[in-house]
Amino acid sequence: MKLNIQNTFSNELQADANLTNVPRQVRGAFFSYVTPKSTANPKLIHYSKTMAQAIGVSEDGVSSDAFLKVFTGNKVLPNTEPYAMCYGGHQFGNWAGQLGDGRAINLGEVVHNNNRWTLQLKGAGATPYSRSADGLAVLRSSIREYLCSEAMHYLGVPTTRALSLCLTGDEVLRDVLYNGNQAYEKGAIVTRLAPSFIRFGNFEIFAANNDLKNLKKLADYTIKHFYPNIKTTGKDAYIEFFKQITTSSLDMVIHWQRVGFVHGVMNTDNMSILGLTIDYGPYGWLEDYDPGWTPNTTDRQHKRYRYGNQPKVVQWNLFKLANALFPLIEDAAPLEAILESYAANFEVQKLEMMRLKLGLYELDQDDVILIEQLEEALQLTETDMTIFFRNLANISNQNPNQALEEIKEAFYKPEELKGAITEKWSQWMNAYLERLEKEIISAEERKQKMNAVNPKYVLRNYMAQLAIDDAEKGDYQLIDELFRVLKKPYEAQPEHQKWFAKRPDWARHKVGCSMLSCSS
Repeated sequence: MKLNIQNTFSNELQADANLTNVPRQVRGAFFSYVTPKSTANPKLIHYSKTMAQAIGVSEDGVSSDAFLKVFTGNKVLPNTEPYAMCYGGHQFGNWAGQLGDGRAINLGEVVHNNNRWTLQLKGAGATPYSRSADGLAVLRSSIREYLCSEAMHYLGVPTTRALSLCLTGDEVLRDVLYNGNQAYEKGAIVTRLAPSFIRFGNFEIFAANNDLKNLKKLADYTIKHFYPNIKTTGKDAYIEFFKQITTSSLDMVIHWQRVGFVHGVMNTDNMSILGLTIDYGPYGWLEDYDPGWTPNTTDRQHKRYRYGNQPKVVQWNLFKLANALFPLIEDAAPLEAILESYAANFEVQKLEMMRLKLGLYELDQDDVILIEQLEEALQLTETDMTIFFRNLANISNQNPNQALEEIKEAFYKPEELKGAITEKWSQWMNAYLERLEKEIISAEERKQKMNAVNPKYVLRNYMAQLAIDDAEKGDYQLIDELFRVLKKPYEAQPEHQKWFAKRPDWARHKVGCSMLSCSS
């Protein structure tokens, strides 16, 4: 197995002088060199052929002993030095100080076909940033991250990617619900890929430490390698840098809202400087359309990271990034203007996104009202978001009662459709059918366009949990089946129709299917 490894991050930026993996406070450095933990009995259980090809690894290369050893931390490639990045972050709205790659180890950058990918092992052992943790990961959380990284890509959502999922052969002690019931679980490692894993928190830690020299170095490095279209210099370059980060972050969260994805842990250290979805912990998809839902047990009380609040949290996180970049600019006005434009642009882009989901292409100023009324109706009774929008495309010129039959499958309790609830839905459906009469494209063409933005298949928590349950028994077939289904989320795939279904009753309150903790 041959890889064209480069190390621009570690070659161009300053390393921590201490060369041990022992947890500590690190000052004046961008990263620390680390040594992955050797594993007892590594085993490859799944890999992405697409991402293997993206880094220039053939099928024979994947099946090699070298591949298994490198991507489980048991072998370090020649002329490379694994490292963990130093960063801080605001967690649940509060400054948490130094955080860093506590269980992520970067192997270096692979350049293939003019694309650069940073290779990162998640779960390969302790680093200087592990605090009191072990830096390891377990099979259940690794399966969720592996499947979701690739599923999001095929949904068209900006995301980090995944190359491989491996067992380590080691047992890892975890408390799934943080309730004192610890148990040993199977250890695992996911290899993640992204052009860069630099986060908002990488800038925040230098600003918090008043290390303006390294803050500037990091900004210049990031612009040079990842924003080469910025041709200005000095303060103007940093303003444009922030503006482009704001644009990409807005694009990311618009896609989240479009497909019903809830991240669950939108701390600033989990915000990519490239506008990528990063760190798949207690995420989930809306089953019942509830803007107040969060999948994170830690967020159960205040629901800071609930679905409906995600766009505002992104803006809040951008505000913290603006504070970190301010010493390089020393002028608040342009940063404030960019943040204000975020809110206005979100409203414009949300409207356009919802119009596409509804199949509305001719301009109509009353669409805002129609969408608001729909969002109210969706909350009248438990309504599955994915099924609702997918089946809405089947409506053509039916009368309101026939149209309601088309979406009936989306209701968890269709027997509740009576009285005032039925009246509300009938009113909305009447308005929607009247609005469709203003469209000039055919019903069939509208259906095709709607089905291109409204997925049929998403990684529901219960689906991931079924794959986890099987994998714990040594059966990995369901991981492969879901991986293949989720590569074509907008296609009908009649052979996989069973996955186009509401959450089953057994999963309503099951651990791993309703809410999840950050335990991994």
